[in-house]
Amino acid sequence: MSHVSGAGRTRADDIAGRAGSFVASPQRVGLASRWFLLLLGFLGVLVFVGLGIWQLERRVWKLDLIARVDQRIHAPVVDAPGPATWADIDAAGYEYRHVRLTGSFSGGANTLVQAVTELGGGYWVLTPMRDDRGFTILVNRGFVPQERKAEFQQESGPRSPAAVDGLLRISEPGGGFLRSNDPAANRWYSRDVAAIAKARGLTDVAPYFIDAGTSGADGWPRGGLTVVTFRNSHLAYALTWFALAAMLAIAMARPIFAGRRKRDAAR
Repeated sequence: MSHVSGAGRTRADDIAGRAGSFVASPQRVGLASRWFLLLLGFLGVLVFVGLGIWQLERRVWKLDLIARVDQRIHAPVVDAPGPATWADIDAAGYEYRHVRLTGSFSGGANTLVQAVTELGGGYWVLTPMRDDRGFTILVNRGFVPQERKAEFQQESGPRSPAAVDGLLRISEPGGGFLRSNDPAANRWYSRDVAAIAKARGLTDVAPYFIDAGTSGADGWPRGGLTVVTFRNSHLAYALTWFALAAMLAIAMARPIFAGRRKRDAAR
């Protein structure tokens, strides 16, 4: 004897309906998963396109920076900034300015900073110079090879009036990529003006240093070796991000069009 539930529905009908719902639920889950994946893919395309646009904006900024630095290097020489402007000095506004110092080397100890140049491995020789306006500036007189290290490490800087033309450079605090400066051991891997001034007992020191230009002589230290280059790979990065966006968009579109073709073929 069959039991009736609801408006003429039997228990068997209820069981069949529930079974049908369980059979249909995987289809609904599959459809929801596809929509979720499509949403993720769409967001991924937006992110990749956004990163590509950001790289294009960075490229415009880098080209402007290169143009400004080139203009500074080839501009007429100006006096090195004095104490009144020290607080305003930063890389964006001052680095690579063509400047001149007039004064005398103070005879203070040289500081040798590890360097790799077109002449090979060796050291920059930094010597304090007293400007005629009453303050001290560290001058990177140039490069010496490894075999001349002892000679310049023992030598005190010259004591003579001098005029130095060169490029203003911003201090390099801390040290190199993997090694920190060690003032106590007199090991230097970057041209850290504040640390060098403290280690040498210098006062009234400008917060920058000067890379001396070439002297025209073949002796040591060898000036004029400043490398002024800026890596500018932003266009390649932008194209990479746009390509990833295009590939993801194509990967999303293929199953959609494939499903549409199947439906058209089934009609």
